[in-house]
Amino acid sequence: MKELTVLQCCVPLAKPTISDQAAENLEVVFQALADRHRVKMLNILLSSDDEVCVCDFEELLGLKQSRTSYHLRQLVDAGLIARERRGTYSCHPLRERSTQCQSRPSETHSPAWCSWS
Repeated sequence: MKELTVLQCCVPLAKPTISDQAAENLEVVFQALADRHRVKMLNILLSSDDEVCVCDFEELLGLKQSRTSYHLRQLVDAGLIARERRGTYSCHPLRERSTQCQSRPSETHSPAWCSWS
C-alpha cells in the first residue's frame, strides 16, 4: 500500500508588521473614508488650489448643510482636513500630513497616523 504524504493544513502566519497604535490610528482614517460623500469631499479638496467652504460642498454634492457638516466633522476628527472659521462660515483646507502618506512612508518622514510599524 502506498503511503500518503502528510500536508500541513495551515501555514504559520507571520507576526504583524504594524503596531497596535498605528493600527488604531489607521482604523480612524479608514472609518472616515468608509463613506462615498467623504471620499468625494477629499477628492474635491485634493483637486482644489485652496480650502473649500461648507456651502461649496453642499452645492457640489447635493447635500443639506447638516449632512455636509456631519461628514466634514468625521474628516476633521480623523485628522484628514482642518476647519477654519470665517465669520459664520467654515472653510476646510486639506491637512498637510494627509498628502504625506499616499504610499508606504519612508523611515525619515513618516507621520504618526500613517506609520506602518
